[in-house]
Amino acid sequence: MNIFMRLAARLAFGALVLTQTPVHAAGSDFPLDRFPTSKLTEQAALQEGAKLFVNYCLGCHSAQYMRYNRLRDIGLTDDQIKRNLLFSAEKVGEGMKIAMRVEDAKSWFGGQPPDLSVIARARSSHEGTGSDWIYTYLRAYYRDSTRPTGWNNALFHNVGMPNVLWELQGSRGVVIEDVHAAKGEAAKNAPKGSFVKASVSFDEAGLRSEAKETLAGPAKEGKQYMLGKPQGGNLSPAQFDDAMANLTAYITYMSDPSAIERKRLGVWVMLYLCGFFVLAWWLNKTYWKDIK
Repeated sequence: MNIFMRLAARLAFGALVLTQTPVHAAGSDFPLDRFPTSKLTEQAALQEGAKLFVNYCLGCHSAQYMRYNRLRDIGLTDDQIKRNLLFSAEKVGEGMKIAMRVEDAKSWFGGQPPDLSVIARARSSHEGTGSDWIYTYLRAYYRDSTRPTGWNNALFHNVGMPNVLWELQGSRGVVIEDVHAAKGEAAKNAPKGSFVKASVSFDEAGLRSEAKETLAGPAKEGKQYMLGKPQGGNLSPAQFDDAMANLTAYITYMSDPSAIERKRLGVWVMLYLCGFFVLAWWLNKTYWKDIK
């Protein structure tokens, strides 16, 4: 293999390594919904997501690695940023910080809410992308009167964050079914190989009820969440899902603001390298034809 072929092989291997998505462990009984990635290239969706983020998230969650002036990249002018989005800073060059003190956050929530600058990267896993996780999480809240906030989340069980978007989505209940092999007292009074299904229900007001039954024969073990239909929200379920997709798109954009431009330039770079490889191969063949 000559030098040009070795160079091409190394470039191909490097491109493969750079495009790999980091994988982290994740543990949840709730499956991830797929985030509509087309939102990442829609300026209107990113602008709507920025508005939702500032109005509903920025009160508690900072995004200190994201500067307001990067919103120019999604089609907003400095004047629009100042009039509509600049609530926690004085200049568009500042980061998206919050005024809440760490001591107050620990007192109110039991801990400081995480910074969301790179949360879309941090939540990536073998089950899906970080965008998938955020999109599912925002839409997985249900009423739970046993929790201090009155809310719980099917994806992030016993989450400390209240459902700040409940006025948009509405209130809903859930049925949680947990199937496991019969053990202890339950196994004594049941046929060998039986399973127990424990069903916990929360209605739209968060009131809890529980029931158990024995299942004869083989059964699939595990926990399953069956969320009810939201009631009383300002948005329809389809409108709420679309709004959460816009919010997720903006949070994903914050984690890597240059991603869209970088991918666009990457296409031209690869075309240039392909053209250069063809030219280099031709020159190499021409140079060595008389010597061989």
